Amino acid sequence: MMDFKLSEEQTAIKNMARSFAEKEIMPVADEYDRQSFFPRELIRKMGELGFFGTLIPEEFGGTNTGFLAMALVTEEISRASSSIRGAINMQGVGTAYNILKNGTEEQKRKYIPPLVAGEKLGCFAMTEANSGSDVLSMKSRAVPQGDGFILNGAKTWISYAPVADVAIIYAYTDPQAKSKGLSAFIVDMKSQGITVRAMDKIGSHSFPTGEIIFEDVRLPRESVLGQPGDGARILFSSLPDTRVGAAAGAVGLAQACLEKSIDYCQKREQFGVPIANFQMNQAVIAEMATLVEASRLLLYRAAAQKDEGFRGNVLETSYAKFFSANAVVQVANLAMEIFGAYGYSVEYPIGRFLRDAKLYQIVEGTSNIHRMIIGMDQLGLRKANIPSTK
Repeated sequence: MMDFKLSEEQTAIKNMARSFAEKEIMPVADEYDRQSFFPRELIRKMGELGFFGTLIPEEFGGTNTGFLAMALVTEEISRASSSIRGAINMQGVGTAYNILKNGTEEQKRKYIPPLVAGEKLGCFAMTEANSGSDVLSMKSRAVPQGDGFILNGAKTWISYAPVADVAIIYAYTDPQAKSKGLSAFIVDMKSQGITVRAMDKIGSHSFPTGEIIFEDVRLPRESVLGQPGDGARILFSSLPDTRVGAAAGAVGLAQACLEKSIDYCQKREQFGVPIANFQMNQAVIAEMATLVEASRLLLYRAAAQKDEGFRGNVLETSYAKFFSANAVVQVANLAMEIFGAYGYSVEYPIGRFLRDAKLYQIVEGTSNIHRMIIGMDQLGLRKANIPSTK
């Protein structure tokens, strides 16, 4: 029998994250979005509170409270600002946790503590102009030279690229070996030969995105994450981790849409009564609430499985990411129906919610990629889960 109750520790983590989000983020989220402002100081405060360290042992500055704790924190931050919640994936999951799983002791001690504390900003870069979903078709090359490598190539649509201090970069060291020739590197973003160009987006304006160009960038041997040729394994094993974070962000944003819509229905009057009295609005709220709850249950199951030791739960993670990404877009659209013209104005945050929601169908595997993962598994063409990672 499944236990749907949070532990006392998890409840405390959730409450702390909610309190921080309501006091520090909600009052400024709309203004930061309009200004495309990156709140560096807020990121540092989140680090001080341990929000980036749920997957990291205490010896490296973390709290080691697990994936469900990470999902709870992410959900609460996203409820205030989906844009700012991205810091949790960038700092804690996609960089620090990846280094924890695959790095040397020296790499762990050098990079993880400042990432978890929010003192250094991280990013991870795999996408290129012509290799998004087909990630193994990337053209970036890290050619062995002397006691290191020379990196050339370009990455695009990289979250945190304009602000990152350190990045996990994927490039081929032996293209002839195909996927077995892909390697991962920990790269100092201030290295000579690196150029970053910020990219504009229709939403998530407090979540910087950019293009990174590498021109004869010298990488020392000790920058390799894992071993040369481990890149594909590292890349594909990290995706089920960051996808849990994305699903949690979608759930938090959907919850915000629902709460704002309920509040509006209770306060807005037409024909002499609150619009909550109208069956059409009741039906819309019911649909929104059900989508939020279903998304949350899929998310919590995937996160709890990881905490129980099943880290290769690709299928359950895809269920959560696919469903929550589509659900948040539906919920944001329904919120716009509830608010009508006011939703289209800047007086309320519904426009921001709608713009931010669409991103979830794109990042961390498009909805079509998750359809493929789930469909191929169900049809017996290729099983999604990785038993060896239990």
